[in-house]
Amino acid sequence: MGHDQLADATGEEDNCQQSGADPQGEVHEISPYKVVGESGLETGAAIGSRFLALGEHFAVGGFFAGIGKPWPDRMDTAHSYVLAIPQTLTERLLTEHATELGVEIRRGCELVGLSQDEDGVTVELADGTQLRSRYLVGCDGGRSTVRKLLGVGFPGEPTRVETLLGEVELTVEPATLAAVVAEVRKTQLRFGAVPLGDGVYRLVAPAEGVAEDRTVPPTLDELKQQVRELAGTDFGAHSPRWLSRFGDATRLAERYRTGRVLLAGDAAHIHPPVGGQGLNLGIQDAFNLGWKLAGEVNGWAPEGLLDSYHTERRPVAADVLDNTRAQMELLSLEPGPRSVRRLVSELMDFEDVNRYLIEKITAIGVRYDFGEGHELLGRRMRDVGLKRERLYELMHGGRGLLLDQTGRLSVAGWAERVDHVVDVSEELDVPAVLLRPDGHVAWAGEDQQDLLGRLPKWFGTPVG
Repeated sequence: MGHDQLADATGEEDNCQQSGADPQGEVHEISPYKVVGESGLETGAAIGSRFLALGEHFAVGGFFAGIGKPWPDRMDTAHSYVLAIPQTLTERLLTEHATELGVEIRRGCELVGLSQDEDGVTVELADGTQLRSRYLVGCDGGRSTVRKLLGVGFPGEPTRVETLLGEVELTVEPATLAAVVAEVRKTQLRFGAVPLGDGVYRLVAPAEGVAEDRTVPPTLDELKQQVRELAGTDFGAHSPRWLSRFGDATRLAERYRTGRVLLAGDAAHIHPPVGGQGLNLGIQDAFNLGWKLAGEVNGWAPEGLLDSYHTERRPVAADVLDNTRAQMELLSLEPGPRSVRRLVSELMDFEDVNRYLIEKITAIGVRYDFGEGHELLGRRMRDVGLKRERLYELMHGGRGLLLDQTGRLSVAGWAERVDHVVDVSEELDVPAVLLRPDGHVAWAGEDQQDLLGRLPKWFGTPVG
């Protein structure tokens, strides 16, 4: 069977990270919504609106290492809140959306071998089936089979401490639960309970030690025992939706691309789930890679476009690994880290410091290195309002976009890859911006010749 691209997602995460799971007991889904909702890549029914309809909104606070500070003013997003949504629901919505787009999802298929040549990749499944595609993307978790078969190094630090978590029903009154959790967190910052609606909570508690076999999830009794030891009660926990354990292992793949095989998500990087950054990071890997693979498959990708996936995304992952290491240190109960935590808390009272850390955790501050130029260059353009509609409503086709406030520019020769929109925005103080399909600003200015010099870098040779 032939395919343009295959994505293998059969592995398990070394840290068993759950989407939005935070050891402080918080659930953060800001950046994933910014990608799947604001981006406008949805076709037909907007997947972003489905997340908004089914998730619960919470005011932002306690983002960096659980240090409670208010959300800074004028953040570069239209969604300055936490959207709490169960992992099972997140998976269901993404699966439904992929199916609507015509994606074939095969479950229970284990990849056991792969080979590649100059034309494509052949993979072998455990049942002997072989599949052939032009490219393969390994999205198979921290224990990635694809990464191991490629021989890609995965250096870093192993798990030192382990935390248990699960989505369970609780019988305790909410006010009592909140009071007990607040008391426990005075001495144990890796403890928490987050309401997810309908009596379901995400319950988080430190494990007694590191399990010998970390692929085996904890039992409900194990989670309840650890909660009782800290809180004196298990809150009547019952009917688990899922149970898991995560560690603080931190590792980063040495390279994201080997020929026609690429790595994304936890197959490329693992880290402690403080701040709920794991889902953010993986989705943005896919968002960055998807349009570049499309360019390769459709024959217009300029030289080096696919390699830019590694050069853009690996530094972002390295930064996430650094900030999660720092946050884990700030969660320590030792006197030294506690003193540093108090100092960081004081520094976060300065708005610039608070903004810097919040932008780092939410990935709002990500800026790819596109060289010197306008301050917007390399950043993802937020969903600004235009005279006729909103910006991201114009990006449903997954193409590049030239937003031209002058009406004097042209993308002739690239019209099949770049939409040209003449409109104005009170929120934008630059004459025109060229956006890649992932929303990052590839050019800003008003000079036609300068624009013509930038278009081939991202959208290849002009037609005609």
